[in-house]
Amino acid sequence: MSTIAKEKPHAAAVSSWINLILAVACGIIAANLYYAQPLVGSISSALGLSSGAAGLIVTLTQIGYGIGLLLIVPLGDLLENRKLVVTLLIFNVVVLLLAAEVRNAALFLAASLFIGVGSVAAQILVPYAAHLSPEETRGRNVGNVMSGLLLGIMLARPAASLVEDFLGWHAIFILSAVLILVLALVLAKALPARRPQTSISYPEILSSMLKLLKTTPILRRRALYHAFLFASFSLFWTTVPMLLVSPAFHFSQTGVALFALVGVAGAAAAPVAGRLADKGWIRPGTGIALGLAVVSMLLPIVIHGSSLLSIISLVVAAIVLDMAVSANLVLGQRSIFALGAELRSRLNGLFMAIFFAGGAIGSAVGGWAYAQGGWEAAIWLGVLFPVLALLYFFTEKKEAK
Repeated sequence: MSTIAKEKPHAAAVSSWINLILAVACGIIAANLYYAQPLVGSISSALGLSSGAAGLIVTLTQIGYGIGLLLIVPLGDLLENRKLVVTLLIFNVVVLLLAAEVRNAALFLAASLFIGVGSVAAQILVPYAAHLSPEETRGRNVGNVMSGLLLGIMLARPAASLVEDFLGWHAIFILSAVLILVLALVLAKALPARRPQTSISYPEILSSMLKLLKTTPILRRRALYHAFLFASFSLFWTTVPMLLVSPAFHFSQTGVALFALVGVAGAAAAPVAGRLADKGWIRPGTGIALGLAVVSMLLPIVIHGSSLLSIISLVVAAIVLDMAVSANLVLGQRSIFALGAELRSRLNGLFMAIFFAGGAIGSAVGGWAYAQGGWEAAIWLGVLFPVLALLYFFTEKKEAK
């Protein structure tokens, strides 16, 4: 009896420790997708890329990530998860070092593509966390892991800007390669093995994804909710730096980096949303998240200009928007992960690919709108995306989870 009493706390401690490792790992990996965004000017100048081609630096990373979501993440339902993740991380170390050292534009762009491909390791770890979690705490554990991933995304841009100021743009890729290598060694040692119980082949895995999308209404719904929200999120964070460095505010690049740090507070909503999901409050939680996104986009419209109050409104809008996106992401993943352990990697790959496409659309539309009509035109489009999500939400049946 006393032996059992000692073993239970030990198991809980190990579970918490692994959860922390997964959260940190997801943040470190996901940051690789965003390091280059504030460095595009410096990188394109150093490599001789034209202003028109400079956008490929970020675009190719996003394309690589989309390819990985659809072609590599589903392998999590087929191959042993720990080995798959470690292999992807070692691959990422190689391409990050290549990005740091090459002086040829074509080679750098190829490295950018493969950085995106290798970074999908984070999206194998998220369903892995769900596999390790009992049903009653699955939402909380996934929320904790996602908070780490979101922190990595939000810290990547300011971190890259600050590193460039002191060490040059090459340094961020070298530092990331070192972090990823250490992470690969830690995960290889610390994570328990998880081999999926399946007899289907890789071609069958891929062919099943279209069928899953057609026959799983909750996947389509949750993916579209978050595609709209992520479009608004991407639009905001693509255009607000342009506003801050404009004559209206005269922010330096360091000032923009410090502003970006305010979004970190939004990641706190992820574990809270996970707890709501565990209590069965996915639907009301989703309504609140979508409503907050609308409010966050309206705030800079109501309070505009170049005053201190306008800056405060932008700070509040950034925090509230990031909270809404963080919460809705966790609620969505909690919903789709409940559909079956043997499908989680494929479901997560589809979910992420769809909402990531929404983010790409938001960035593109936001940049175009800002060029055509300035910040006001862009922010009105930013309002439209969560409004459409909220209207779609009102069509959801009350019994849907």
